Amino acid sequence: MTISSNVLHVPHIHGVTAIADAFTRAKSEHRATFMPYWMIGYPDLPTSIAIVKALIESGADAIELGIPFSDPLADGPVIQLAAQIALDNHTTLADCFDAVRKIRESYPQTPLLMMGYFNPMLAYGLDRYIADAADAGVDGFVVPDLPPEESDELLNLANPYQLALIEFLAPTSSSDRIQLVAATAKGFIYLVSVTGVTGAREAVAADLSSFVSRVRQATTLPLSVGFGISRPEQAHEVAQIADGIIVGSALIKAAAVGTNTERIEAVRSLAIELRGAC
Repeated sequence: MTISSNVLHVPHIHGVTAIADAFTRAKSEHRATFMPYWMIGYPDLPTSIAIVKALIESGADAIELGIPFSDPLADGPVIQLAAQIALDNHTTLADCFDAVRKIRESYPQTPLLMMGYFNPMLAYGLDRYIADAADAGVDGFVVPDLPPEESDELLNLANPYQLALIEFLAPTSSSDRIQLVAATAKGFIYLVSVTGVTGAREAVAADLSSFVSRVRQATTLPLSVGFGISRPEQAHEVAQIADGIIVGSALIKAAAVGTNTERIEAVRSLAIELRGAC
């Protein structure tokens, strides 16, 4: 069954407020938030937009939109390949902002986070990047290669627009790093479930529960877990201890073959299963 509770044709509640509302709504429904990732421009630009819309129609509480980059150091082979195909399709940052506008026209309430690396942002111009993202309807940014110690400039540009900069923590994070991130984070904290790059894993990390507990002691912000979740049973397991789950590689793998219509339906089917497991 298609879940479409997010399809509300009302003015866009944006930024940090939209993200907080998504977590509050999920909590009121006694479940974790479901945040799928998709690479803009994969397998081509129009199909990527159609897939994101299908993800929202399948019950996504928020979307992480991948920005193609030639050196995606945090990503595993599945997302690396998707990024390369998107670049081969000549997908630009302007295309990405235009894709956000097209998605936002249909889905004003669903938080949209741009997941991209810092170098393209610098090349574009940080102030221009933030302004164009806000104008397009972006709610926040996930920048995996920007540590909190170096994020002041981006934060100072994003804050007037009330846009979130999502911070990361990993199982190897020290107590001092957890305290630092807890003091500056907005929206939610992205917990990397494993040491390594993105990609589907066979099992949830054995120490994930203790890692989540360590971070909970330092913050009241929602905690979302990504890197490695690929199956509904894994999503369900993580949803018992975290406030949200993030899934990327498994969804992209689901769209590896077939016509574009078949790709869209394959992603939709997996998304519905994952959302139902939350």
